Amino acid sequence: MSTAKRNRPSRRYILQGLAAGTSSLALGGCNILDDLTNEEHWLRNFMERANDLTYGAQRLLLSRTALAKEFPPEAIMQPQRANGVINPPEEIYRTLANGGFANYRLKVGGHVENSIDYDLETLRRLPSRTQITRHDCVEGWSSIAQWTGVRFSEIVKQVRPTEKAKYVLFTCFDERGRGARNAYYETIDLVDAMHEQTILAYGMNGRDLPIANGAPLRLRVERQLGYKMAKYIRSITFVDSFADVGLGHGGYWEDRGYDWYAGI
Repeated sequence: MSTAKRNRPSRRYILQGLAAGTSSLALGGCNILDDLTNEEHWLRNFMERANDLTYGAQRLLLSRTALAKEFPPEAIMQPQRANGVINPPEEIYRTLANGGFANYRLKVGGHVENSIDYDLETLRRLPSRTQITRHDCVEGWSSIAQWTGVRFSEIVKQVRPTEKAKYVLFTCFDERGRGARNAYYETIDLVDAMHEQTILAYGMNGRDLPIANGAPLRLRVERQLGYKMAKYIRSITFVDSFADVGLGHGGYWEDRGYDWYAGI
């Protein structure tokens, strides 16, 4: 192998480098993020421009079907670290959890031809995927776990999005306070929605998904950072825009200055 070829950076390395500038700003300290809900904040505007660059580069350099690395079982060296909220206090969630989620229903609708309400048993009978992947958190830690869940592409196939559908909105039970500024939500585009490794996980490390890790369902979108992987999913809506959701930036943390497209 030639020296030039051996030293050529991988596409993944290039994309990580492009994202590093904005991620390091987020990690530099909490105080700098306090004012990022202000639409005119200079750092917010800078990060949003950098996000557009990262998103464009990811789509340009990576195949839409490129897979995140998967690991052998022996790589699971520790329990999956829980991130964010680990036990939602909302009454509706507590009632469902106390009943073992027997009465849980996932409503999928929006710009679709066929809105569907799923219970957990129905979801478990749909085509599934098990994958051992690494969860990379924007805070700097990572953890490898096995995830099992319904292929999101199967959900897409069943509800049949219309031409208006551009994004998938995940609304969650953990509201984190009252009002649009605190309701937890996340969005992805249809490219990532149809990806082979995008699943609604109901199992982790061979067992039912624990509450701390997002039961009864959490999103796994393996080519992005951990905050994109919404936990405690309450409903899914196919939308043409997320401008009117929360503060209009596509996710709870995105409304607070994080990249919308957190590709790795």
